[in-house]
Amino acid sequence: MEHRRIGSLEVSVVGIGCNNFGVRLDQAGTDDVVGAALDEGITFFDTADVYGASRSESFLATSLGGRRSEVVIATKFGLPSAELPGGGSAAYVRSSCERSLRELRTDVIDLFQYHVRDATVPLDETMGAMAELVAEGKVREIGCSNFSSVDLRAARGIAGVPPFASVQNQYSLLWREPERDVLDTLDALGMALLPYYPLGNGLLTGKYRRGEDIDEGTRLGMMPEDRRAHWLGDTLLDIVEAIRAISDDVGIPMATLAFSWLAHHPEVSSVIAGASSAEQVRQNAAAVTTLDPSVIERLDEATASMISPG
Repeated sequence: MEHRRIGSLEVSVVGIGCNNFGVRLDQAGTDDVVGAALDEGITFFDTADVYGASRSESFLATSLGGRRSEVVIATKFGLPSAELPGGGSAAYVRSSCERSLRELRTDVIDLFQYHVRDATVPLDETMGAMAELVAEGKVREIGCSNFSSVDLRAARGIAGVPPFASVQNQYSLLWREPERDVLDTLDALGMALLPYYPLGNGLLTGKYRRGEDIDEGTRLGMMPEDRRAHWLGDTLLDIVEAIRAISDDVGIPMATLAFSWLAHHPEVSSVIAGASSAEQVRQNAAAVTTLDPSVIERLDEATASMISPG
C-alpha cells in the first residue's frame, strides 16, 4: 500500500470513510471492516462527530482496540445534526475536541477538521481555537472540509495559527469542480486534498445501470428522492456509460479507474471511501494502480463536462 503525506502525517493512499459505522453497520460489522482494512495495510480512517448518528467514533475506537498506534485518525466538527448543534465558535471547537477524544478513546486526534464553515463565526476565532488544541498536544494537524479556494486563501492569511494541512472536498470523475481553482490553490499553499464520494455514491462501481432498480440498503437507495433523482439523472448516467465503455475497452474495472484517476493527481493524499463489508474494503484497497497516460486522457475527455464553465 502506497503512503502519502498530510502535513506531518503519513497515510495510506486508500482510506476508510467511517460514515457507515453506527448506522448501516453495527459493532460486529464495523469490526469486520476495520479488521479487513488493517489486514490490507490501510492506515487512514476518516470519521466525524456526526457520523453514524454520533456513534461512528465510538464504534471505530472499539474496533481498533489496542491497535490505535498503527493508524491515523481524522475526525471533524462543526456540522449540525440531530445530536449536536454544530458551529465554529471557540467554545464549540474545544468541547467538540474533548468529546471526540473521549469517543475515540485516545489522547490525541491526528487530523482535526472543520467540517463546514460557520458563516456566523469569524474564521480567525475558529482557527485560533484549533491552534490552541495543537499547542496543548490534543491535535496533531488541522484541516477543513467543503472549503472554496477563497476560503482556503483566507485561512492561510490568518496570522499566528498553524495552517490547514488538508481540505476534504467532493472530487471524482463525476464531480471535477476542484480543477477549476482548488487544485491550483492547494499547489500554491502546499496542502493535501482528501476527496470524498470518489465512487460518485456508487455509480462508478459499475453495478448500476440505467433503468435498473436500486437496492434500498445502498447509499443511493437511502437518499431523499430529490438527491437520488440528481444522481440517477440522464446527465450523470450518460457519463457513467462513457466510463463503462472505457472500462470494457481497456479491461480495467470502473472502480479501479475511478480510484486510480484520483490518485494520479499529486494533490490527493488519500482516496476516502466508505465500505459496508470486508470484501468492499479488499476491493478498494486493490483499486489504485498506475494508469497509462492514454487512459487518463480518455477519462478526462469523457468527463470534461463535469467541470462547469467559467
